Formats: sequence, C-alpha cells, structure tokens
Amino acid sequence: METCPCGSGLNYEGCCGPLIKGELAAETAEQLMRARYTAYTKVEMDYLLTTLHPHHRGDYDPKTTQAWAEKSQWHGLEILKTEKGGTDDTDGQVEFIAHFTQDEVRREHHEMADFRKDKGQWYFVNGKVMGPKQIIRQEPKVGRNDPCICGSGKKYKKCCGV
Repeated sequence: METCPCGSGLNYEGCCGPLIKGELAAETAEQLMRARYTAYTKVEMDYLLTTLHPHHRGDYDPKTTQAWAEKSQWHGLEILKTEKGGTDDTDGQVEFIAHFTQDEVRREHHEMADFRKDKGQWYFVNGKVMGPKQIIRQEPKVGRNDPCICGSGKKYKKCCGV
C-alpha cells in the first residue's frame, strides 16, 4: 500500500486517490488542497483543471503546469493554517508550504490559497504567494563597539562577541 503524498498518513486509495479519480468530491477546502498537492505529485493535470474554479480557468497553462510537476521531486505538504472551508462553509483559505526539489535545488512554495464551494463542489480560486516572515527583534541590537551585555565593562567585540 502506498502512503498518500498529502501527508495525512493514510494510504493513497483511502485518502486522495478516490478524489483524483473522480469517485468522491472533497468535503472541505483542506481536503481539496491535499488532493491538489497529491495531483501535482502524480502529474494528474485533469484533476487540477477540474478543481480549478471555472471563472479562473482562462489563465491555466496545462503544458507549463505539467512540465513543472514532472520536473519536480515532491517531499511533502505542510498545512500551516485553515480558515473556514468546512463542510457547511462556502469559502475558505488554506495556508500551506509545498516542499520540493527542482533543478537539484530544494525549494518551498508557501501560499495562502482561496477556495470556494459552488453547487456543493469545492474549487481552488487563487493563491497568494507568502514571502518570508519579517523577524522583529524583541531586544535592542548590540553593536560591536557597544559595552558587552554581560556587564564586564569590555566592548562587545572583545568579550561575548568573540
């Protein structure tokens, strides 16, 4: 039995397989997100197209998408946050990181994906690529020539900064 690439820990046939084959529909936005990731790993372009909201299919480039999926080695999906997107919702967001290697470089795709449910069917609407989070220092920065933070009376560069 093959473990599902989506990271659920379930086997593929008991998780994303039936969705990708069209036997079941995703019940939540997160379930659709996981199945779409799995579709990339399996190069299932038809599923990616059918789960893309019909109003957003004009920008879809199947050849480029397929080339990217085929050339990538997939390492895992990390779901960071889900807002709404439950069985009783009509919209939802899933923040995720897809880990992959392309051209021998390990990469991460961090995105906030928007989903909409129309006529009982969940669709991917669009996504916003998330940049790295800015680190905000809680304490003041110590310069090389400032007095050392340990209280020795020496300059930081001659004490703890060595």
